[in-house]
Parts: sequence; C-alpha cells; structure tokens
Amino acid sequence: MKKYERYKRMIRLMASLILVAVLVAIYMEIWYKLISPATGVWYWRRGNWVIMGLYTALILFFSTMYGGFRLGDLEKGNVIYSQILSLLIVNFITYIQVALLAYRFPPLWIFLLLTMCDAVIIAIWAQIYAMIYRRMFPPRRLLLVYGQSHALELLGKLRQREDRYQIEKIVSAEIGEEAVMNMVEAYDGVILCDIPTPVRNFILKACFERSIRVYMTPKISDILVRTSRELHTFDTPLLLSRNNGLTIEQQMGKRCLDVAVSMCMILLVSPLMLVTAAAVKLYDGGNVLYRQKRLTLNGREFYVYKFRSMRMDAEKDGVARLASENDDRITPVGKLIRMTRMDELPQLWNVLRGDMSLVGPRPERPEIAKEYETWLPQFKSRLKVKAGLTGYAQIYGKYNTTPYDKLKLDLTYIQNYSFILDLKLLLLTVKILFMKESTEGVSSSEGKPGQQAGGWKHKDGNA
Repeated sequence: MKKYERYKRMIRLMASLILVAVLVAIYMEIWYKLISPATGVWYWRRGNWVIMGLYTALILFFSTMYGGFRLGDLEKGNVIYSQILSLLIVNFITYIQVALLAYRFPPLWIFLLLTMCDAVIIAIWAQIYAMIYRRMFPPRRLLLVYGQSHALELLGKLRQREDRYQIEKIVSAEIGEEAVMNMVEAYDGVILCDIPTPVRNFILKACFERSIRVYMTPKISDILVRTSRELHTFDTPLLLSRNNGLTIEQQMGKRCLDVAVSMCMILLVSPLMLVTAAAVKLYDGGNVLYRQKRLTLNGREFYVYKFRSMRMDAEKDGVARLASENDDRITPVGKLIRMTRMDELPQLWNVLRGDMSLVGPRPERPEIAKEYETWLPQFKSRLKVKAGLTGYAQIYGKYNTTPYDKLKLDLTYIQNYSFILDLKLLLLTVKILFMKESTEGVSSSEGKPGQQAGGWKHKDGNA
C-alpha cells in the first residue's frame, strides 16, 4: 500500500476521467447517429463541442455531488448506485434540453437506450476499478483504542467495510499512552474511539511526530473548535466560536428558499399526495393524516403532519416510542409509503407555514427529547435552528443512528451553515430517498433514550 499511496489520488482521477470520457463518447455517438436525425437539430463543429461540453459538465457535477467517483471511500454498490442515479438525472436534463432545441420531444426510446448503455459501462468500470484498487490498496491493518465504551457500534460499522479497514487488535485506553504508542508501530494506523481528551491529545501528537495515520471519533467540543473563525488581532492566534445559530441575513435567505421550494413541490406532488391519501383511506378507513407534537426552533412545539403509516391504535397505551425494525404497528400501505418517503409529503405544509425548514435537524417528540436530555444535556443545542424535512444527520446518518452521533451531525450543520450547503443537502436528499438503511427503524439495541451501544452514557466532561 505504501508503495502506491502517493499515487492514490492520481489513480482515482485517471479512472474517473476514463469513465467520463467513455460516457461522453457514447452520448456523442448516439447524438450523431440517432438524436440529431430524429429531431432535425444539426450543428457545425463548435455547436457539437458545446453539446459535448454541457453533457460533460453535468456528469462531472452530479457524479461528484453524489460520490460516484469515490470508489475506495464508498462501497462498490454505493458507487454504482450513485453513478446510475447521476446519469439518470443527467439524461433527463439532456432530454429536456434537446426538446427545447428541437421544439418537440425526441423519441423516448433513444434516451432509454442511452441510459441502459451507461448502466452497463458503469457496472463494468466499477468492477474493474474495484479489482485494481483492492490489489494496489489492500485494507489497512488498524489498532482500535477505546475509552468508556467497548466501541461495539463503531467496530460493527468498520467490519462492514473489510475492503478498507482490518481491525487486528482492540485495546482499552486504560493501559496508558506509552503502552498504546509501543503497539502502534506494528500497524498501518490507529483508531481512537471516545477516549479521554488528555490521552487522545498525547497519542495524536505522538502519532504526528512519527507520521502514523490516526482516525478518531470527534467530540462535540471538536466540532465547535473545527468550525471556529481564526482571529489574528494579536501575535497569539485566537479562535472565535460564535455559538449563536443563524444570523438574520441567513434566516431570511433560508426562509425565502423554504417558501419558494415548498410551494413548487406542493404543486408538483399534489397528484401523488391525492393517490397516497386515497390508498391510506381505502386500506382501513381510518384517518389519512397523522398529527404529532414535535419540537422546532428554540424548543417551540408544533404539530407535524404525515400520512398515517401505522394502525389507528398504534400508541393506545400513550407511550411514545420510535418505530423499530419489522414493527407490527406499520400497515402494508404504510410500509410502502415509508419506503418511498411518501408519508413525509404533508410536511411541506409545515415548511410553508414556517414551523419547519426544508433543511434542518430532524424534529423530535418532546417526550423523547426530554429523555435524551437527561443523559445528554447538549441535545437541546439542535434547536438553534428550525427542524427540517431533510438535513445533515438524515443524509449522512441513518434512521437508527444513535442520538449522540445525530447531535454531532446536526451541530456540524449548524456551525457550517450556508445557503449553498442547504442547496447541496437538498440535492443529496435525492440520493438517499430509496436507500434502505436511511428508512429502516431502530433495532432493539439502538437509539434507546439514555443509552448507546454497550449500555454507556456520554458524560458532560467528555463531550
């Protein structure tokens, strides 16, 4: 691995450019042979270059946005999914573009043929690239150092990526910094999982001196420091963390985006909402909409609206609880609309009314949030912005991501907020819509109030 490490980015760039070149070549061949003759749109050399340039730019933009070139970082299946999704969007935009140029819609079968050719090329490219990448960059042999927890959750996630990480030894930070450093030299790197800050800082500095790779799970304080602004007023550098949420200008821009997009979306999906409402009603004759109290900006309570996906008596005992895997309270219609996210569509009205934003932390129920705050007081910090229909934690986390990790993702969003970031997250939402791990419920050992994997709690002083 060390022999080729310096060439990793170059290899990834070359592989990406080869894929783009092949995809563009296929499109231009179909443009010359099928699209142009069928639509009567002809160009000289420079006009064809513009057509090729637009298609190339679209591929680069969407493939980069959805991670289609990140084979090695992402699983092969994820990369293939990302590339095919990107090409579906690119070919749809191109179809509309050609229709505007020709003043009529071109034959649909041509673009279906183009998309099928793209899918075949992407699958072949991913298979060959993954094989070469695995041979040149085998899994890193790592030492995992854990703190208060047994790092069972992180270990489980790492073992899902055995193509990239190979955990060869697990030790507790209690053995001491010197003992850990004596072991590190035998591995390709070390993972620090929620270990005490003084111990972590010692190991981090020692690994820096010896050029040893370090992975570590961030604490809340790390996120605040990482997003601080540098001040050079004096000869001593200062870091400023404002911690005020969004500025007035940011709130105004965010609200304008919310109103514009939610109005357009309501108009576009209203037929789909009518069909969904009819399906819910016809199944058991119960209420179409489900109203539930949630929390938004500064802890204000509001009622969120969703299409009902559970039985009418799902919480007849009055106990608030999250949906779980294979939850028998979910109806057959409910399973379908939850899988396709159709149950979330009525929340567009919440966005239009101003209760929610398009992008923000997931709105929690007051009862569940209160339980989380008993062992994680910082959980209320998520409410420095409005709750969102989608968000940083919803995209980069999963439905069953633990509350502590969701908090860190939400704080990352709040501290890094920008109008561009909201647009990016809205585009990324398209990618996760049909990914199973982002819609499935919590398991019996995940997401319980006051508990993380291994049954431990994060203390204030170690957050």
